[in-house]
Amino acid sequence: MIVGLIIACEVAFWVLLAAGLAFRYALRMPRTGLALLLCEPLLEVVLFAVTAIDLKNGAEPDWRHGLAAVYIGFTVGLGHSTIKWADARVAHRFAGGPPPVRPPKYGTARAVHEWKVAGRWILASLVACALLQAAVWYVGGDGDTGSLRAWQLRMLWVIGINLVIAVSYTVFPKQEPRGKAVENPVDSESGAGSSSRR
Repeated sequence: MIVGLIIACEVAFWVLLAAGLAFRYALRMPRTGLALLLCEPLLEVVLFAVTAIDLKNGAEPDWRHGLAAVYIGFTVGLGHSTIKWADARVAHRFAGGPPPVRPPKYGTARAVHEWKVAGRWILASLVACALLQAAVWYVGGDGDTGSLRAWQLRMLWVIGINLVIAVSYTVFPKQEPRGKAVENPVDSESGAGSSSRR
């Protein structure tokens, strides 16, 4: 039941996202579209409530309950950025909006971008860990919480990997190729366009 609900929530997330963007831009009904997009958090509330009820009714905590906590955490941490990413592209394609801003490729700007991405993944993992810990406390010392602890360990790995990636871009920043540093030969002679980062 829990796995089926997780799948249903994932499908509903993308259906609501598509419907919300369609109403906002294709049908020119921005308020209705916004209302549909604001329904996204309700999916996590429903999943959390059903998971809690399942545990309260005596179900043994297993990987399914851990997966539900992880799904909620990742939706909290990454859901907003996913909606924002899709909204910018649909607005550009169908409503004459500006082109989506591409992430920087080089130097400090790229390092800052990587830290922002890592921050979202770390937030997702921390929310998942907190929900998993709440489930562990709820079950108590008499129950088998090994599967929940295993999910917590996986989330710590996710945090560690994202920290390593962000730190690597900070300590070893990617440098812009010399051939791209100067785009206009005329500017290079006057010094106006030298060594500018994108």
